[in-house]
Amino acid sequence: MFSTVRWRLIWIALIAVMCGWALLPKEDENGNAVSPLNLGLDLQGGMHLAVEIDESAAPPDADLDDAIERTVTTLRNRIDQFGVREPNIQRAGDRIIVELAGLDDPERAVALVNQTAHMEFSIVTDGQSFVDQLARIDRAIVNAVGAEALTPTPLETAVDLGDVLGTTADSAAADSLTTAADTAQAAAAEDPQDAAADTTADVPVQTPPGSDLRPLTAALGVGRIPGEYLIAQQDTPNVRAWLEIPEVQDLFPRDVTVNWGVEQIGTAGNTYIPIYVLEADPLITGAELADAGPANRDPTFNQPIVPFETTRRGARLFERGTARNVGNNMAIVLDEKVQSYAVIRSVLSRRAQIELSPGTSFQEAQDLALVLRAGALPLPVQIAERRQVGASLGEDSIRQGRTAFTVGIVAVLALMVIYYKASGILAVCALAFYVLLMMGGLAGLGATLTLPGIAGLILSIGMAVDANVLIFERIREELEAGKTARTAVEAGFANALSAIVDANLTTLITGMILFQFGTGPVQGFAVTLCIGILASFFSAVYVTRTFYMIYLDRRSATESVSI
Repeated sequence: MFSTVRWRLIWIALIAVMCGWALLPKEDENGNAVSPLNLGLDLQGGMHLAVEIDESAAPPDADLDDAIERTVTTLRNRIDQFGVREPNIQRAGDRIIVELAGLDDPERAVALVNQTAHMEFSIVTDGQSFVDQLARIDRAIVNAVGAEALTPTPLETAVDLGDVLGTTADSAAADSLTTAADTAQAAAAEDPQDAAADTTADVPVQTPPGSDLRPLTAALGVGRIPGEYLIAQQDTPNVRAWLEIPEVQDLFPRDVTVNWGVEQIGTAGNTYIPIYVLEADPLITGAELADAGPANRDPTFNQPIVPFETTRRGARLFERGTARNVGNNMAIVLDEKVQSYAVIRSVLSRRAQIELSPGTSFQEAQDLALVLRAGALPLPVQIAERRQVGASLGEDSIRQGRTAFTVGIVAVLALMVIYYKASGILAVCALAFYVLLMMGGLAGLGATLTLPGIAGLILSIGMAVDANVLIFERIREELEAGKTARTAVEAGFANALSAIVDANLTTLITGMILFQFGTGPVQGFAVTLCIGILASFFSAVYVTRTFYMIYLDRRSATESVSI
């Protein structure tokens, strides 16, 4: 039954309707009409990034291969929520290729890819243990940098910026830096060399060069809360460099960490950057987050907030940790930078929110929610290659590809009609169905059409015509052998089938290999080639034969075939 002309036409019509439906324009979430064909980076414009794992940040026993695979998954989760249609994210050796076609905000995409998104909720300490070490830290800085490289600023009483800002810092915290001179003297007295010098008061003591310099202490100002210290913006490059000196880090108390804030505080005609002294052990980390977002605004202060929900384990840890610290300040740390802090007024459990600094834009809050949902990268990444493809190049490629497609189709159709006469017209009709099947297949499968993909499309047209040529030549041979038209057509299709299958199958295998191991444009070529081969095989063997059956039904058994 299925071999009859009627059922063949039903199947062909059904497939044609499906392909036509796939080619209808779709609407996006904003109600705008969107082309059903996904254009690749080279046709639509966009960004190409080559991302590498920062191996310098990896521990010695780290599994880099596993880290790359997890990074691919995390980046894909982020980009899929970023709003780019059909992003191409895949591993290529030790690199990860990220291709974002039709991208409107490349800098935001780069920031999204670069962000490690390691988050912690940590308690802000009173900072006293850090202040107690300032004298030794100052000496370590002088020894590492050299007294001649430092501005001769002896230890002075630090400015209480909390008063200037109109905030009420804890009195103990406000006095901590003002008593730093006493702390320095006490620490110096503990030094055996200094103690030996004090036992011989009559002997002149030669002060070592730079012993009166207190570079870090002089740069610190008391902040708005205990454990926060403000540094003038012009001093931050030096302070950052000092805090990264290994000898200085060795002097930090073991139970605290010192983290920079992202907020810029303008007051008293200057801009200050805060640093915070936090407990080394966080209450919870981003690994205990189950969900985050969507971002919204606080109705009272109009600042961006990101609600979040923890896992069951995270809820237990969060509840125990906040119960011990009611009344203390808790900092939200993202990639070792304090995003904001808030007072713990009650025990927190599974649901809470991150209050971002007033200067944070709503878009940045949305991106934060996005990366928190996608998870943290296992290791930091660095962008090894970045290319921006303009839309004008894509327009030129589309125009030239359309011209090549039109010229190729017209030339092939004309040659088929001239050389094979009525049989050539049947092949042209089958070829029209092939084009519909090809484009509908690309749209229906969500494949991305690239410039090499257009080349694959044109090549597959040649494959479709080649199958018809094989069939027609076998029919001619059968007719020359004296067989009737119907017998010659049946024999021609049967005898040509093995050669068509061999040619299409070997090319299909090659296309699959290119898709598996290729990247970007190579994959685009492979996709259109494979879809084109399947479409050409169906149109040549099934559709052309159906048209031949209709053609022969309208002719007598003794009439020959126009071929």
